[in-house]
Amino acid sequence: MPVLRAGWMSRRISRCRYVRRNICGLALDPSLDSERFQATAKPEGIISMKIAIASGKGGTGKTTVATNLAYVASHNGQSVAYLDCDVEEPNGHIFLKPQISQSKPVGNLVPEVDDDTCIHCGKCGEICQDSAIVCVGEKVLVYPELCHACGGCALVCPVDAITETAREMGKLQTGQAGAIRFVQGLLNIGEAMSPPVIKEVKAAAPDVDLVIIDAPPGTSCPVIESVRDSDFVVLVTEPTPFGLNDLQLAVEMVRALKLPFGVVVNRADLGDRQTRYYCDTNHIKVLVEIPDDRRIAEAYSRGEMACEALRQYGPLFAQLLRDISEEVRVTAG
Repeated sequence: MPVLRAGWMSRRISRCRYVRRNICGLALDPSLDSERFQATAKPEGIISMKIAIASGKGGTGKTTVATNLAYVASHNGQSVAYLDCDVEEPNGHIFLKPQISQSKPVGNLVPEVDDDTCIHCGKCGEICQDSAIVCVGEKVLVYPELCHACGGCALVCPVDAITETAREMGKLQTGQAGAIRFVQGLLNIGEAMSPPVIKEVKAAAPDVDLVIIDAPPGTSCPVIESVRDSDFVVLVTEPTPFGLNDLQLAVEMVRALKLPFGVVVNRADLGDRQTRYYCDTNHIKVLVEIPDDRRIAEAYSRGEMACEALRQYGPLFAQLLRDISEEVRVTAG
């Protein structure tokens, strides 16, 4: 294994910060800076927090919870940002209906080899843990879609034959949905990795009282990237065998990340009580149980939020937000 030169990590971090603002050769528009989104004075009793809404499987009602929480918070005097990190298939915009004001390409850096300079020593392939670059005889093969942009190959090349070029992987869009700041990522079709785009979505979060992250479903790398550094994770599930199985996986994930969390049971009066039994026996707090109301599904099919279409659900989501805030306060000590 080749030895990395001293200071490579600090240089890499500095370069990544630069690239985040200049990816694909386009500097971010100043209007995207968080200073534009400075929050006004907080109403009494409101604390700043970042909440991630996640689920072990798709279709549990994650976006329903995320968008309705953003809605009630914005009507409670809080400055709110909604971040749709489900970049493979974002759908929060269907319900929040934002006016998109900015759209720009995002991506990462991939190696480009100068064949005339390369001595085919193979050190680049040795350091790459993802097989994104491989030296085969007198030829160096690069697989950009596998590259995690660590920069190791360029750093260990003894003849500086490797440079890094920007590769577009998707788009970052920002806008406004009423009083809600809106940020979403759109991964290009065919891309294998979504975390680089998710990182850009999170980096574009404005300075507000409440950041709500709508995470992708599952428990793999995109979810971990979305929920990391959150103050609290809400796991949305349903009382079915599949829902319980995937909830257990999600619980293992957030516990491994040492993140505080609670559970929302959607369509709670369907299925059985095994999900509730699991939460009770494992000392997991059930924050709220949302009933199986056909009117919610009908509103969803029309692209309407429950709190707008059915006013009686406003207090339910407002109480959920208060309970989450209290959990964050207790965790923070």
